Amino acid sequence: MDEWRWMDAGALGAGIGAGEIDPVDLFETFRAAIEAHEHASRIYARTTFERGRAEAEAAALRAKRGARRSALDGVPVSWKDLFDTAGVATEAGSKLLEGRVPEHDAEVLRNATAAGLVCLGKTHMSELAFSGLGLNPMTATPPCVNDEAAVPGGSSSGAAASVAFGLAAAAVGSDTGGSVRVPSAWNDLVGLKTTHGRVSNAGVVPLAERFDTVGPLCRSVGDCALMLAALEGGKAADLAGAEGLAGRRFAALRTIVMDDLRDGPAAAYAEALERLRAAGAEIVEIDAPEIEGPMGQAGILYTTEAWGIWGDVIAEKGDVMFAPIRKRFEAGQDVAGAAYVAAWRRLDAARRDWAARAAAFDAVLCPTVPSLPPDAARLMEDGPYYVTENLLALRNTRVGNLMGLPVVTLPTGAKSCGISLMGAALGEARLMRVAAAAETALAG
Repeated sequence: MDEWRWMDAGALGAGIGAGEIDPVDLFETFRAAIEAHEHASRIYARTTFERGRAEAEAAALRAKRGARRSALDGVPVSWKDLFDTAGVATEAGSKLLEGRVPEHDAEVLRNATAAGLVCLGKTHMSELAFSGLGLNPMTATPPCVNDEAAVPGGSSSGAAASVAFGLAAAAVGSDTGGSVRVPSAWNDLVGLKTTHGRVSNAGVVPLAERFDTVGPLCRSVGDCALMLAALEGGKAADLAGAEGLAGRRFAALRTIVMDDLRDGPAAAYAEALERLRAAGAEIVEIDAPEIEGPMGQAGILYTTEAWGIWGDVIAEKGDVMFAPIRKRFEAGQDVAGAAYVAAWRRLDAARRDWAARAAAFDAVLCPTVPSLPPDAARLMEDGPYYVTENLLALRNTRVGNLMGLPVVTLPTGAKSCGISLMGAALGEARLMRVAAAAETALAG
């Protein structure tokens, strides 16, 4: 049964449907693995085994009756600790919210439960989701699967670790500036950042509501499609007929995302492009000068909104926060309203220019993260290094958030190095079909 921990969520669901896997046995396999794992307390903020057992038992009864609710009915998953869970503390990785126990599940958790998914528990995260590194000395810093002394990426740090270490079949995270994709890339997973507004944020602790999105961290593109359907309460995109890459046109973005690229990610990205070309894809290098202004003003856009949401609480109790995170929030407190409005107007114009430029391509490519996972101890000891590494980790992923796009990050085959495919707003189904073909090419 231990092999179940490393299977795709979709394969586990298919096994349940075929009568080969009992949902209760599956739940108990993950439960036992969590209880025995040396890093479990650094990955899970709290478990929900009583709930999970009951959900697994109900899924087993449905399977016996031929009344399964979805392809993932009975599959155990983890949830980032900013999704409200009725009767269970939801603290978003911050002492500011210590003891916060919501009365209702977040809407996406309700949808997933209705689809039969089994809730294993809540995973650790960067404080209030405001860091791409996954370092959180206030609660816990999960390990990176490729280097346990390094950070795993954030802010969905425990979410990625739960899947990478075989402690969940899939995970649910959030992405405001890269928080699904950075930890997915650094832990060799597939991550889906959804279009803003597509998946409900009701019952999700906010960071910057005009950028906050919900998305899955998984072992495959197929799992991402199934998880997205569960989160939405809808039907999964059909990837069975996904064509190969012959005739596909990709744009390889050069603007900003290739600057200061570290050696490992640079080599992995170049090799990935060659594999895509060998599979028949046409790749055209492009510049997109329209993103330069918004990327330079991202601090205004993010920190102003984050301070608007959390400023009063931080002003009152900010001494319980990790100082670098508090400083990021405080950067937004003196931004003039006129500057914020002007930044959004420029961003809206840039989005129109980007959409016109990208329309000729099946996806726009870039390295997911320009750097490799940095050492956790050094981040704690070296303040300037923390700032530099955090900003670099989130730089490339931020393009997708600013332009309002769905994005899939795929493993390249090199440890902790991902490649991103950016699609058109609300074009998740098409993007995942293209990404599924790319996934096959990169695995070959």
